[in-house]
Parts: sequence; C-alpha cells; structure tokens
Amino acid sequence: NAQAKAQYNAYARLQAAATAFGEKLPIPEIVAIGGQSDGKSSLLEAFLGFRFNVREVEMGTRRPLMLQMVHDPTATEPRVMLQDEDSDEYGTPITPETAVAEAVKERTETYLKKLGGVAVSSKPIVMKAEFAYCPNLTIIDTPGFIMKARQGEPESTPSEILSMVKELAAPPNRIILFLQQSSVEWCSSLWLHVVQEVDPSLARTLLVASKFDNRLKEFANRWEVDRYLSASGFLPPGTRPFFVALPKERGGAAVGADFRRLVEDTDKDVLETLRTTVEGGFDEAAFGDRVGFSQLRTYLEKELGRRYRESAPGILSLLERRAAAASAELAAIDARVAAVGDISTQRREAMQWTAQIVDHAVSILEGASDPDPSTFGQTTDEERGSSGVGPWPGVAVGGTVIPPHCDLRLHGGAAFERTLAELQAAALSLEFPAASREKVANVLLGSSCGQGAGASASVAEGIARSAVQACMGPLLDVACDRLAYVLRRLFELAVARARLGDGSGAPA
Repeated sequence: NAQAKAQYNAYARLQAAATAFGEKLPIPEIVAIGGQSDGKSSLLEAFLGFRFNVREVEMGTRRPLMLQMVHDPTATEPRVMLQDEDSDEYGTPITPETAVAEAVKERTETYLKKLGGVAVSSKPIVMKAEFAYCPNLTIIDTPGFIMKARQGEPESTPSEILSMVKELAAPPNRIILFLQQSSVEWCSSLWLHVVQEVDPSLARTLLVASKFDNRLKEFANRWEVDRYLSASGFLPPGTRPFFVALPKERGGAAVGADFRRLVEDTDKDVLETLRTTVEGGFDEAAFGDRVGFSQLRTYLEKELGRRYRESAPGILSLLERRAAAASAELAAIDARVAAVGDISTQRREAMQWTAQIVDHAVSILEGASDPDPSTFGQTTDEERGSSGVGPWPGVAVGGTVIPPHCDLRLHGGAAFERTLAELQAAALSLEFPAASREKVANVLLGSSCGQGAGASASVAEGIARSAVQACMGPLLDVACDRLAYVLRRLFELAVARARLGDGSGAPA
C-alpha cells in the first residue's frame, strides 16, 4: 500500500545517506552471505526481476553491494542507478541492464586502486533499482566466502573477506540471509560456523538451501523429504530453513514478466515433484510455507515491514537527538564565525590557545599519557629516521646503540629521557683516549717553568679536559640535535592533546 511504500522509501533514503557519510543507524536491514558458488547472485536476480550477468564479472565479490529495490508500477524497464561514492546523489540510469555488472566491477576496481590497490573494502556500493517486477526490499550482498585467493591477489584475501562479512553481519539490527547449496548437509557446512559466531542461536538468521532442484532427485519416499525439510538434529530447535530453486540459464535475457514467470514455473515444478514424484508426497502443512522463492520473498517483505514499524520510534528519537546535537554545533560555529571580525576576541582566544598549548606541552614533558603514544609516539629507529640526525660518532657497529625501551613508541618527557639514556650508552661504549708520553712530557716540561709545586696536577687536569672535549664533544652535538627534535615535536603533540581533551580545536 501507499503508506508501506512511503515508509520503505524513507528508510531507503536514510540508509543511502548513512552509507554515503559513514553514519551507523540501527535501520532494519538484510545482509546476504554465503560461499561464492552458493547461489547468492541468482537469488538477487530473482528479487530484481531481471538478469544482469552478475556471475560473468564476479560482481560484488570484493565490495559489499547495497541493493535498494523499489517497486514502481510505471517502470516497465529496469531503472538502475549507482550512488556516488562520497554523496547521497545517484548517477544516471545504466542501460541496458546487462551493463550493470560491468559498471559495478569498474566502480569496485577504481575504488580499490584509490585505496592503494587493496584486495577488498567494506564500504558498500549502493545501487538503486526501480522496476515494476521487484519488491520494496533492500539487501546487502556481501563478498562470497572463498578458500583461496585469485591469481594476483594477496594470500590474505580469503581471511579479509571473512572478517569483513562477520563485521557486516554483526549488528543486531540486521537479518542474516545465509545461503548454502542443498547438496551440502547443514552439519557439513563450510561457513555456517561464521554465522553462529555472530548469531549463535540463529535467532536473526534465515537459512536458505539453494539449488533445491538438484537435491530433489535424491528423494524417493515421504519420510526422506520430511526429515530433510525439518533440518532437525543439527540446527538449533525452531530453526526452519527455506528451500529455493531458481531458473537455469535457459532463461537467457528474460526480463520482467517473462523472468517472473520463469521463477514461478520453477516453484511450481518443485512442488509438483514433491507432490507426485516422491512416494507419499511431503508434509505440506508443515513445510509448504518454506518451499519456493515466492515464499521466501513474501516472508522477507513482511518481516522487514514489521521491523520497520517496530524500530521507527527508536530511530526517530535517535535522529532527533543527532539533529539537536548538530544544531548546537552549528550554532557554536556561527558564533565563532561572527566573532572573526572582532579583533579583541581573536586576540583573547589566541592568548588562551597559546597558554593552553604551553600547559599541554609541560604536561607531556612531565609524562602525560595523551595523546596516545601508540599513535603519536615513535620508536628509537623512527625517531632517528625522522630527526635526520646522523649516528653517534666514534661508536662501533655503524654508530648505533640500543637504549632501554627502544621498541616502545614514546613521546615528550619519556622520549627525552630515552635519548639521554642512549647518549649514556654511547658514551660508555667509547674508550677514553690515551695520552702519549711525548704529549705529557711536552706539556709538563713546558708548563713547569714558573709554576712550582702543583704543576703536575694542573697539567694532568688540562690533558684530561682536552681528551674529554675531543671524545664527548661530537656525542653531545648529536645528543643536542636529537633532543631538539624531541622538543620540536612538543607543539604537534600539545595541539593533538588539546583537541582530544576538549574537542575545541584551534580557534577560528
């Protein structure tokens, strides 16, 4: 009805905007997961009402696809649009519909290259499809699980996909649609354990046994069918899977009414086989509402509509709170912008900011733990490289010494003390230079005239002082440069600490 359609459209727009701007809202959503060959692509095409060669280009295998289906009775041909990567605007419709998969593939490759050539990304591609033969439904299609990376991909790709899919399925507002080929028993499933890690009781998971027509050939008697459909013995009590078969490739380029007819005929063929080919048929009262794509589609539409109605008050309240916070932030920005023209205000804020930075710098020197050392600190090697200061002169093994805590990321006072410890280690590694007899004799005899008693002690002190200056002077030069680098970083650290501490940032 019109109210349900308006409700769905509002959620779809909100969902698209949240995705574009990186927001997380508890909107009821469906996330489809499964192995790469378990039939997710065919299921999506059945919902859409047309084929778009999804398997030929492996669409969506490296990025999630948020598929927003909008039932529009006036759209006799599919209108498919991709949302811009960094806004909630949609591009022009893609024609023909068979070009959709190539457009998604190109969008995926472009974005992954932008990230530095990574293999996968969790940022969804948002695709809107308006068509007279699709329901009002949004499904997030996830990359299919794989056992081995494709040629040219990092070996870590399978584990990265696994982690990404688990993250996408984890939010409690999401219905998990898990597909597995019907030829595989639930107890032998390769990927069911992944679902149970995020939904142990399968309370928000719909299990779908795909390619059910392939399994039908194995049934001869009613008790075999009923036992299989009950899925008892391994799955949690009360779990009721759906059993779906979809048209084979014989459908070709069927679209709209023709494609829907193929899907409906496949459902009829499955039921006819269960009723007439299997001896005794099957318990249709118990399992009839779980057999066929049409049953799955009807269930998802009703379930998502129910969750939309139940979640509306909470989401509205959340949006009102965020709107109020955004309004307050905008008001504060307006006030600061208005104060830009007031020189006295600028002077006062600059003085306050300077005093704040000085206080933070002192605190960091005294051992403050903020900003986070794991992010803003440096190891000894990182500090040496960033400072551009050369090695310790006179020290063996390339002028390198290993001070205590050299592998820890430190900043401020801690980094200062570690550098002093490094200086001490460098000094202790040197041998005090010996003075030759000729040098001692030359200085002693030359200085003895007119000095009388005590001349020897004075000469020895002079020789020692000269040796220390020659030995330690270069070390002290390096130490001063390194310590100066540690102190220069205090401004950057103090600014970061100020922003973390009160969120005010620098004055306008």
